[in-house]
Amino acid sequence: MARIVQISFHRDPQGRAPAQLLQDWPTVPQLAEAAAGAGADVLVVQACAAVEQLWQGGIGYHFLPCDSEPERLAKLLDRLRPELVHVQGLGFVQQVSTLASLVPGRPIVLQDRADAPPRPWRWPAWRRALKSARGLMFCAREQALPFRRRGLIAADTRIYEVPGSSCAFETRGPAAARADALLAGEPCLLWVAHLDRNKDPLTVLDGVALAVPRLPGLQLWLCYGRSPLHDAVRERMRDPLLAGRVHLLGAQPHARIETLMASADILVQGSHREATGYSVIEALACGLGVAVTDIPSFRALTGGCEAARLWPAGDASRLANALVELAALPATQRRALARARFDSHCSVEALGRRLVAAYEDLLAI
Repeated sequence: MARIVQISFHRDPQGRAPAQLLQDWPTVPQLAEAAAGAGADVLVVQACAAVEQLWQGGIGYHFLPCDSEPERLAKLLDRLRPELVHVQGLGFVQQVSTLASLVPGRPIVLQDRADAPPRPWRWPAWRRALKSARGLMFCAREQALPFRRRGLIAADTRIYEVPGSSCAFETRGPAAARADALLAGEPCLLWVAHLDRNKDPLTVLDGVALAVPRLPGLQLWLCYGRSPLHDAVRERMRDPLLAGRVHLLGAQPHARIETLMASADILVQGSHREATGYSVIEALACGLGVAVTDIPSFRALTGGCEAARLWPAGDASRLANALVELAALPATQRRALARARFDSHCSVEALGRRLVAAYEDLLAI
């Protein structure tokens, strides 16, 4: 298979050291390892203030200020000699335009990372940058439509449906996992998302309250980082239907999330927009049922799985019905169906197959 260079121009705002960055940004090695596992010869270039090269899992990771020093990037690419370049993000228009001049004639593919279409005055720069790419990757093909409607994507640009990442979480026996996680509930619901307007925890709490009369043993556990709606959530929890059954866990280490997911029954998410939805991928890996909003990325990830229920964003009554339906599925069946969907669509192996299929298609043009 051809040599692929995966590039991320996103600079870590915390300025972490390269080794720590690989640990804290698991998507970077996951994408590389997935493609390598499917037969690609992969190298990674990551924007960083430090200049360093690391090897992990047989893959070389090159850290340098490639986002702001194109001459450094030019020298590195001249040495690496990629046959295809895979860039993370659609919005690095200046860097991508420069990159196209550094690898003339070689295909570039850009992968969506929650990139919203720009303001109209930036459309010309975006058109030039996106035109230099032979292909674009989205979790769901529909996510390309807002860019097409604005004329930002050329008619001959290939669109590929590829999940943004995978995970290494495993399905465990729920009894043992609950003993570790100290969770309870029949069903036990888990939230893993920020408490903000896009994630919409208030609608989720409304839906949980509506489900309580039909699911009197229900408990909801919330893990979150940013929490601009924290006070509003606390106020909503005063509802007698929610009091004592909604628990704020706050931020949790990533390893702890796997334990919590293994012990829960259903993941609940209220997002109005997501590029991919990593919590959904992780939940399917752990065998959770998922009650998530009917948005393009979640439709693509769940793909009609019987352990998933999609409900319209902002519709609490439909969420309540989804929870009741999922709770009625036997736990063993729910776990098997969810894990089967993960294995077929979201696993490292499945991600690798999709990446390599896109690379091969682009190289054949």
